[in-house]
Amino acid sequence: MTERMQEPTLLVLTALADKPRHGYAIMQEVRDLSAGQVNLRTGTLYGALDRLVRQGLITTCAQEIVKGRARRIYALTPAGRDALAVEALRLRATLDAVRDRLAAPAPHTAVRTFA
Repeated sequence: MTERMQEPTLLVLTALADKPRHGYAIMQEVRDLSAGQVNLRTGTLYGALDRLVRQGLITTCAQEIVKGRARRIYALTPAGRDALAVEALRLRATLDAVRDRLAAPAPHTAVRTFA
């Protein structure tokens, strides 16, 4: 993945970076990671998970039955870990550029008032 990651993709991959999780746990982790700013709907999450599996960034590593329903457990693949690391470097470079610009003295611009 060479293009910029969309925020939900970044958050889903980050949610899986430390350990495998099932869908509902991923939704909770994404909400926590984003300080409540991103709440993935069920359909959005499972569409994203299916896409990330097809892209080889995550995999279904287990399945369990809970209350008669199958629950898939997802894990980050090595390719997913690499893509997440590349995105983290891109974000770091952007953050560094923002910090550099904010630390530089602001140019003085004359403000002209017209009557």
